[in-house]
Amino acid sequence: MPTASPTVNTKLSIGPHAVQPPVVLAPMAGITNAPFRTLCREFSGGKGLFVSEMITTRALVERNEKTMQLIRFDASEQPRSIQLYGVDPATVGKAVRMIAEEDLADHIDLNFGCPVPKVTRKGGGSALPYKRNLLRAILREAVAGAGDLPVTMKMRKGIDDDHLTYLDAGRIAVEEGVTAIALHGRTASQHYGGTADWDAIARLKEHVPEIPVLGNGDIWSADDALRMVRETGCDGVVVGRGCLGRPWLFADLVAAFEGRTEDFVRPILREVAGVMVRHATLLGEWIGTEGEARRATVEGGGGRRAGESRGVIDFRKHVAWYLKGFAVGSEMRRRLAVTSTLEELRAGLDELDLDQPWPAGADGPRGRTSGNNRVVLPDGWLKDPYDCAGVGEDAELDTSGG
Repeated sequence: MPTASPTVNTKLSIGPHAVQPPVVLAPMAGITNAPFRTLCREFSGGKGLFVSEMITTRALVERNEKTMQLIRFDASEQPRSIQLYGVDPATVGKAVRMIAEEDLADHIDLNFGCPVPKVTRKGGGSALPYKRNLLRAILREAVAGAGDLPVTMKMRKGIDDDHLTYLDAGRIAVEEGVTAIALHGRTASQHYGGTADWDAIARLKEHVPEIPVLGNGDIWSADDALRMVRETGCDGVVVGRGCLGRPWLFADLVAAFEGRTEDFVRPILREVAGVMVRHATLLGEWIGTEGEARRATVEGGGGRRAGESRGVIDFRKHVAWYLKGFAVGSEMRRRLAVTSTLEELRAGLDELDLDQPWPAGADGPRGRTSGNNRVVLPDGWLKDPYDCAGVGEDAELDTSGG
């Protein structure tokens, strides 16, 4: 159970947007789509900042159908926040200008934290800040194209412990007009393993006092968030894997920053099951109004049924996260993870002991935990930290992380 924590008085603004409490939902590929953002925002009472899935700038400029769906926001989402991933300054500039001119969002975040090998081997993601001049060029184009929209960036400490970039990158960001920086306290080689280095967050805050610094990494509970702010002096927190299967964590975060630790959410399994069904339902409705499901609409609701099925299938990856810590047998977990309809999902959940209380120790690591990986880089990448050559358009892949 959480311990009582004193209120942390931190005020965060991203450009003209006050973010109170200073809590941000981290972009996660295939996770932070509109349905999941809706759940988190509902639990927070609309407080905080909820960022879209990462959008590749090339796909946005080309108006890729799937990408255009991903950047649609519900009318209740304010401010609208998009994360972009790009490696070419000109393409990033075009994407940002498109967002500003067409009023597609109110805030733009840039991803420089992805450690996935198929990205770093092309010089993208968490490999890119090593090339200081390329980073500067991208940030300059983004800020220039954004007009009045605030531009922020998310990054890691560096490639590995021998090639740290976060302090140089932070100074470049300040010089180029970036509004705020989020730092994941891991290197690319750590991926998601080991322990996040909160001391690095503190050092970055000291290094760039001109703009807000947000901390990211190992926030599994509201107490973790308060502790990070107290220990590092950061201006806010970015929560990623900690909210997987726990969208109510945002209710806890609001309560914690407002000094109401007695209001932390500890749902019984029946309440968790209700959130699971709602999550799957929202996914079905969202998918059912776009793309293939929309084109498949026929008399009698065929498109709606197609959307429901695709929504439940998309929800499967969330099942283990929601049920972590509860007494649910392996066979039932397997059944729930292969359901294809809301009826099947509800029926399976109804077979559980739904009166189980919140399990002790359930607030722990979830999602990817791999670490100590060799970072795959382009040939000769580390020879010159200023040479921009070697990054091509194929570095811009439809993936995310950070």
